[in-house]
Amino acid sequence: MIGVIWMVLTGLNFVAVTAIVKHIGNEVPAAQGAFLRYLLGLVFLIPMIRPILAAHLTKRQFKLFAARGVVHTIAVILWFFAMARIPIADVTAMNYLSPVYVTLGAALVLKEALPPRRLAAVVIALVGAIIILRPGFREIDPGHIAMLGTALMFAAGYLIAKQLSGEVSAAVVVGMLSITVTIGLAPFAWAVWVPVAWSDIGWLFLVACFATAGHYSMTLAFAAAPLTVTQPVTFLQLIWAVAMGALLFNEPVDGWVVFGGAIIMASISFITWREAQIKTAAKRRITPTAHQTKG
Repeated sequence: MIGVIWMVLTGLNFVAVTAIVKHIGNEVPAAQGAFLRYLLGLVFLIPMIRPILAAHLTKRQFKLFAARGVVHTIAVILWFFAMARIPIADVTAMNYLSPVYVTLGAALVLKEALPPRRLAAVVIALVGAIIILRPGFREIDPGHIAMLGTALMFAAGYLIAKQLSGEVSAAVVVGMLSITVTIGLAPFAWAVWVPVAWSDIGWLFLVACFATAGHYSMTLAFAAAPLTVTQPVTFLQLIWAVAMGALLFNEPVDGWVVFGGAIIMASISFITWREAQIKTAAKRRITPTAHQTKG
């Protein structure tokens, strides 16, 4: 229950981030808005400075952090771009594709196994994405294309983080991401820079606060309960996004988007459940029985 509660709070934080960025809209260019969000969020980096300096990163680790910074920079710009152009529900539903891309990437790049059941779940998730986009039945906005790229870039960043997480602490991984993305966004923001109202700066600082709180509560959720318990709870984000879009931004409720998002979420939950089963089975094979320990 504690894990579920933390994951519910995670969803509320991330939906708040989405709503604020939607509220800002086109007043601030996507690259500039993303840069200011990360720049203002550097205040939360202060406790992470000491672990970063103490990590004594190798040249290879610096390259991996830089690569993650590049893909995450592209992802954030595309996400801000999409938020200003398509409904909140569409953004939230299509963001669920990241774990699907991670599964494919782990098989192609990290050479992890992709059993038939998991492959079927990936295919079903992609069908869910097609239901959301409905090509040929409605006009596909550039924002939808941007979200496909967003999920792909976030997945690439996650795969790099997965490699680094076994080598350095979580504080170093999160801190280096904030630093590299802020640096990566700077030239893009400079190229499109426009005067920014103090009110927009205040909103972007709130984005940084909610995003940081969301990542923190998500970490607590993962520590309190297995992914098989917490993962399905993330579908609530789509329900809240639909409600918020309708109530605050007068966005029509699209049943196909909810249906497609539900299909993607069900597929992700199945992949997570299978992954947990495999890990449990592996632990049972490794852990000796009571009779074995007596020998």
